[in-house]
Amino acid sequence: MLERAPTIFEEGVYHRRLEEENDRRPVALFLPQAYEPRYPYPLVVFLHGHGETETQWTNSIASLSRRNYIGISLRGPHAVNRQDGRRGYSWGRHRRSDGLIEDYVLAAIRQTMQSYNIHSERIFLAGFCEGATVAYRLGVMFPEKFAGMVALNGWLPSGRLPLGRVRAAGNPRVFIGHAQENAHVPVQHAADAYRLLYTAGLDVTLRTYGAGHRLQPSMLRDVDHWLIESCHSSTL
Repeated sequence: MLERAPTIFEEGVYHRRLEEENDRRPVALFLPQAYEPRYPYPLVVFLHGHGETETQWTNSIASLSRRNYIGISLRGPHAVNRQDGRRGYSWGRHRRSDGLIEDYVLAAIRQTMQSYNIHSERIFLAGFCEGATVAYRLGVMFPEKFAGMVALNGWLPSGRLPLGRVRAAGNPRVFIGHAQENAHVPVQHAADAYRLLYTAGLDVTLRTYGAGHRLQPSMLRDVDHWLIESCHSSTL
């Protein structure tokens, strides 16, 4: 029997692992300022870009919000070598990784909900670059589990998406943010995703930004506003 890590309530980022018997994958937990145990918080599940780690998001969370959400940042299952010699990770582009990723994300959510007060109808997926593809796919496959998807500088997964399932489950909201001048992932990917999802009847927001394949402060501010709006709309 694995011993559970102690529950912490102070603001900060805490690097932990899944507490499953045969699964110890990393979970970087972000707790907001002045955490209130009686308040049900939104939960944001962060998914990094290709060649990055879970710290890509934890290093930027303060620019998103220090008060509004609990966050967990996860690590892709495939190690890759970066040009600077450091090790990074990838979510993979083969469907054989899908089950591993689904189990990882859902287990990390369950574990967080066991320790902290999470609003079960305000769980969001947020992905950057390759991580956006994972956010799209999980949000479409499990629309009853997620209130919305955030896709930044990313693209839709290949293949047919069961968008009818999304509409039937209550239409989770989608935020797409993309740099206009992005040499790594052209902005056309964002336009294509917006057009497909909007035509399918989803509630989609598209915002574009200046040059750079990175998490920009203005992008994160817009995500914060969108998340707050999404939480408020779910109470109407």
